[in-house]
Amino acid sequence: MTTTPEPWGPVEPLEPALSVRRVLTLERVLAGEPEVVAGAAQLDRPVRWVHVAEAADVGVMLTGGEMVLTTGVLLAGDENAQAEYIRSLHRAEAAAVVLGLGRAFPTTPDVMRRAAERCGLPMVVLHRPFPFAELTEEVQSRLVRRKFAAVSLSEAVRTALTGLITAGAPLQRLLDEIAHHTGCPVVVTNLAHRVLATAGERPAVDDVLRDWERIARQAGGSEGDGWIRAELGGRGERWGQIMLCGYRGDTAGGRLLADRAAEALVLHRMLGGTSAHSWEEQSAQSLLTDLVSGVVPARQLLPRARAAGLPVNRRTFVPLVVRDGDPAQLERMLRLLGLPGLVAEFAEGAVAVLLSLARDQDADALAAHFATRLRTESGESRTVVAAADPRIVWDDVPTGLREAQHVADAVADSSAALDLPAVVRLRDVHLRGLIRLLRDDPHVQSFAERELDGLLCAGAGDDLLAVLRTYLASGRNKSRTAQLHHVSRPALYRRLEAIEARLGVDLDDFEQAASVHIALLAHDAQQA
Repeated sequence: MTTTPEPWGPVEPLEPALSVRRVLTLERVLAGEPEVVAGAAQLDRPVRWVHVAEAADVGVMLTGGEMVLTTGVLLAGDENAQAEYIRSLHRAEAAAVVLGLGRAFPTTPDVMRRAAERCGLPMVVLHRPFPFAELTEEVQSRLVRRKFAAVSLSEAVRTALTGLITAGAPLQRLLDEIAHHTGCPVVVTNLAHRVLATAGERPAVDDVLRDWERIARQAGGSEGDGWIRAELGGRGERWGQIMLCGYRGDTAGGRLLADRAAEALVLHRMLGGTSAHSWEEQSAQSLLTDLVSGVVPARQLLPRARAAGLPVNRRTFVPLVVRDGDPAQLERMLRLLGLPGLVAEFAEGAVAVLLSLARDQDADALAAHFATRLRTESGESRTVVAAADPRIVWDDVPTGLREAQHVADAVADSSAALDLPAVVRLRDVHLRGLIRLLRDDPHVQSFAERELDGLLCAGAGDDLLAVLRTYLASGRNKSRTAQLHHVSRPALYRRLEAIEARLGVDLDDFEQAASVHIALLAHDAQQA
């Protein structure tokens, strides 16, 4: 038996990225008495490298992110060169410039300060002599250590996730592990930003989903404040994205984790033979199952429904259950008819469809149109579409889904299915529907056992029970019952007499026959 490995141990977080602000807090730098004279609002710029340069045209040698250290010896006395020096660093996207005061500039040069302020380039002056080599060594060693730690983190996470996948871990297990080690909610969406799966602490996830419409609108924008995305896809095809929502660590580390997570999800999809569509179905199935079970209050599931793409504001909800339906076919039918809704396999042989309609739409007419088109497209005239009455309050949807399921169950084994309307409701299944709703009531159970005790006791066999079931379902038609059981009428009479003797009833008496019929319906409902 394949077992899923234990979660990997805590991953050592990356050191925060070196910024201009952090470099200025280093002990060696503090010894030089640094003073920020321009660009103070840009001190959080990341420092990619430290470069010591005295050349006036140093900007052409930079690639961006460098902190440039200089004494300005070649700039003294030439204000135009000083201003152009700052402008060239700005054009090269340098992180900052650090000027050591001394023989070339005993005080801060106003021309350079003003130019740096205009460009938004952090400019720092050092009031005490400072060996630039020490700062270069300190920063470069930190950068190298951080790069090595990033590589180690990448490999540790990739190895752990791959191990979970090859052990057969489900999608949710992967996402739970990712959420555990990122310390923030994780959301997987399709290209339409419809939420397919989530992970993380439930209150935090719910907070994200409550604001999902705004988040989805901004999903194409730049990352910030810990919102980190990675695309899902392969072979030139994009089919979704994974998002870390409010990651509190270093952005580069978060992006690394998001990339490793994306790789794992793509691999999981490939090895499992699943698709983005199947993830959508699993998401809908989880939501509808939670609604019906009542374990989670409906109101708490509202953010999930909204994030899954279901319109929920001022809507009419129509709960449907389709017997022997194909979820993919039902989704195609909804798209064809332009009806928003969720579709998922609900139970064995049943698919739930939750329609969300505008308040001014005719819910009954649209449900009937959907059922009629479904029968036509499937070519199956016995397709049963069970429905509950429309709900305009979200909190009533779970009851509606359960009612639709009861109706579908009530007609599942009914011989009268051909005579039912396109959309079957509780009123269409009459007594059978009522019994289905009451089947778990202990009083109903006791009644069924008491009425049928003579046939249910040990040794009675199922033959007489089957004959009784057919006889009552056919309206006590003896000829029809004999025909269906392939027996002669005299043989049928003997069996009916045996049934009456065992039960102590007269089946020719309407009230007694009705009582036995109700008991038999209750018994069958309980067995189902």
